[in-house]
Amino acid sequence: MTPKMKYASHTALAGLVLIGTMVGALAQGRPDSLRMSCETARRLVSERGAVVLGTGPDIYDRYVATQSFCQRDEQTDPVWLRTADSRQCFIGYRCKRVSEEFER
Repeated sequence: MTPKMKYASHTALAGLVLIGTMVGALAQGRPDSLRMSCETARRLVSERGAVVLGTGPDIYDRYVATQSFCQRDEQTDPVWLRTADSRQCFIGYRCKRVSEEFER
């Protein structure tokens, strides 16, 4: 095998590995609060700091553990979600943009 052929085969293999990794990541989807316990959902937000969490079919939002995961012009708003074992589970916060009228 010539050096050019060897390089081409290594490049093709690297490309296939990259595509496989991307497909695997897409197939995982986002965590769904309706399929986990309240404690699991709460711990997921707490440990990651910020996470996009599904809350129903085609419904999702970003939830955070503390204000430090929000932008400067945002504040935290407490969030209670439905989980597999609870109708209202406090999981953390949602970042909410501060209205301009309050900035004056």
